[in-house]
Amino acid sequence: MNFEPFILTLKLATLTTCLLFMVGIPLAYWLAYSKYRIKYVVEALVSMPLVLPPTVLGFYLLLAFSPENQLGKFLDQYFDLRLVFTFHGLVLASVIYSLPFMVQPLRSGFSGIPNAWLDAAKTMGKSSWAILFRILLPNMKNALITAGVLTFAHTIGEFGVVLMVGGNIPEETRVISVAIYNEVEGMNYAMANQYSLLLIAFSFTVLLVTYLINHRKNHMLSYD
Repeated sequence: MNFEPFILTLKLATLTTCLLFMVGIPLAYWLAYSKYRIKYVVEALVSMPLVLPPTVLGFYLLLAFSPENQLGKFLDQYFDLRLVFTFHGLVLASVIYSLPFMVQPLRSGFSGIPNAWLDAAKTMGKSSWAILFRILLPNMKNALITAGVLTFAHTIGEFGVVLMVGGNIPEETRVISVAIYNEVEGMNYAMANQYSLLLIAFSFTVLLVTYLINHRKNHMLSYD
């Protein structure tokens, strides 16, 4: 078995999850506490990948990233950055497609923090950054774990978006879901089965470990 698609998928999922933590935490914080009505528009935009077919999102990203369009041409000319059929394009597409899987659990985590804690911290003169990193995030560890695992697992299972934007280039954009599709197209069902079993075993292990960690944390909190 060629493990290159699986390794590439893990690389993509890890990088996407790390980037989305940086984007998702401030965005979820703003959605949870902002009083501006525009946040409902932003929340709807963030959640659109949940209801849009992956091929629709992938199609428009493909058009946007193409060197024949203004955005793609601008990135190519001024930054020498090509996003169509490249790993960089896969990362950006995955960040957009997996955004709600990061933001929604984090937003729920922020909303679950008692307002009295925030009021007390503000009364003590704590800055917004101090409140975020010393009060909010340490008390929503389950939400952080859930957001990270959902994002990672969702990126592992992506197909339509990555195929549209990245294509099927060996060692460059052929992630494991695309590799399975490629083997099925070639009627190599034995290899497709091996890839599928590997993906099932890995996904089950990740989810099982996550549920055990969350259960242990909840049990310790109940005991305290």
